[in-house]
Amino acid sequence: MNPLASPFAVGALKLANRLVMAPMTRFRSPGGVPTAEVAGYYARRAAGGIGLIVTEGTLVGHPSASHETTVPRMTAGPAEDGWRQVTAAVHAAGGRIAAQLWHLGSERRAADGIAAWTPSTMSVTDIDTIVGAFAESARVAVRAGFDAVEIHAAHGYLLDEFLWPVTNRRTDAYGADRSAFPAEVVRAVRAAIPPTTPLIVRFSQFKERDYDARIAGSPRELESLLTPLADAGADVLHASQRRFGDPAFPESPLNLAGWARKLTGLPSITVGSVGLTGDLHELPRLLDGLTGGEYDLVAAGRILLANPSWAHAVTTGRLDGIRGYQKSHEDVYF
Repeated sequence: MNPLASPFAVGALKLANRLVMAPMTRFRSPGGVPTAEVAGYYARRAAGGIGLIVTEGTLVGHPSASHETTVPRMTAGPAEDGWRQVTAAVHAAGGRIAAQLWHLGSERRAADGIAAWTPSTMSVTDIDTIVGAFAESARVAVRAGFDAVEIHAAHGYLLDEFLWPVTNRRTDAYGADRSAFPAEVVRAVRAAIPPTTPLIVRFSQFKERDYDARIAGSPRELESLLTPLADAGADVLHASQRRFGDPAFPESPLNLAGWARKLTGLPSITVGSVGLTGDLHELPRLLDGLTGGEYDLVAAGRILLANPSWAHAVTTGRLDGIRGYQKSHEDVYF
C-alpha cells in the first residue's frame, strides 16, 4: 500500500490519507468575505482526494492584521457565514479543512492611518490585544465548522518576527524568551477551541523576503523555541521549507519537520516544493521520510492550482496528465 494513502488521526480529526493542501493566498474574498466561488475552489480539492485542506491565511479580527481587502478574514458576521459555506462544501465532498489564522506584522502596508505592528512597536497591552484576537478568530472558526485550526507563525509575519532574533530586539520578557508571545497565542487558542479539535502551528526558518534567514542555528536553539509551543497546547507542527528534502542542520539528514518531531514528539507536516514538476520525482524521499517516522503528513501547494485531483493521482500512482506547476497557474481559480 502506498504510505501516502494510509489514514491518520489526531484528536477528533480523522484523515483518509497523509496528504495536505498547503495554504496559498488567493485574493478572492472581497471585503474579507469568502464567496461561493471560494467554496467551490476548496471543495474541488477535497473531492480530488486531499486528506486535509489548510486554508489560505485568514486574518484575525484586528485592524493591524492587514491592509488587504480581498484576503479573507476570520471574524463574526458575513465572513463567518461565508466560511460556513466553505466548510459545508468541503465536508460534502468528503474532505476535512483547517483554518489558518494570520497577522501580517511588518508586512502590513500603512493604510487607513494604521501602521504595521511589529515586535519593536507593540506594547504589552498590544500583545494582549492580539492574543485575544487570535483566540476570538479561533472561536469563529469552530462555529463555522472547521475541523482544525492552524496558527501562522512562519515566513516573517508577526508571530515569526518574535521568534527571529533579527526582528525581535525587545529588552523585556518577550525579547528574552522569543517564543513567549507565540506560546501565549497558542495557549489562548487552545483554550478557545474544543480539546479534541487539533491545533496546528506553522513555522519556518526562511522568510518571504529572506530565504537564508534562520530562527535557529542549531537543534538546541530550535528546541528552545518549539518546546514552549508544544507545552502551550500545539498538537501538530507544520514545518515550512523551500525544499522539503533539504537537511535542516548540517549534522543530520533530517529535514525541518523531522527535527520538529524529534525535538517535541508531536506529529509533523513536511512541505516545500512537493510535486512541482508533476512527475513526483521526489517520491522515494517522501516515502522514506514518511515510513521512517521523520514526519507524519506531506503538504503540497502550487501543484494543486492546476490539478485539483492531484491527491488521487499520487495515491493511485496515476500521474499521467498531471501538469507541472507554472507561474501562470497562480492566475487561475477553479
